[in-house]
Amino acid sequence: MLMNVKEAESFCGSWLPAWTGNNPETLIKFYDHNAFYLDPSNKQGLTGHNEILPYFIILLKNNPNWIWTHEEIFPTDDGFALKWKAVIPVRNSNVIEYGMDIVTIADGKITRNEVYFDTLTLLNAIRKK
Repeated sequence: MLMNVKEAESFCGSWLPAWTGNNPETLIKFYDHNAFYLDPSNKQGLTGHNEILPYFIILLKNNPNWIWTHEEIFPTDDGFALKWKAVIPVRNSNVIEYGMDIVTIADGKITRNEVYFDTLTLLNAIRKK
């Protein structure tokens, strides 16, 4: 059944703030126990809480104050595509990134989350001395 924009916005209104504040146990609750997660650091992807949670623990610890917001949502048959904005503190400034997620949902949980964005600006800011 096609998820409508309001349903997807409501989901994102709860899920995206869970990426801020270094609470990986809260974030993982949005994911099905057998979910698949892929991002630029994990191009082969991670499957299930046993693989995803340890990654989230490190990722959120290293980025406790980043903020993710949705810019546009495109409903699909089993979830949505999400255009997002991330404000990522690096040293004494913020890197602003835009990207796209493919999200599938079943029974209120994410079953697939693929994150795509160009990491060059972020990596250059991190490497800067």
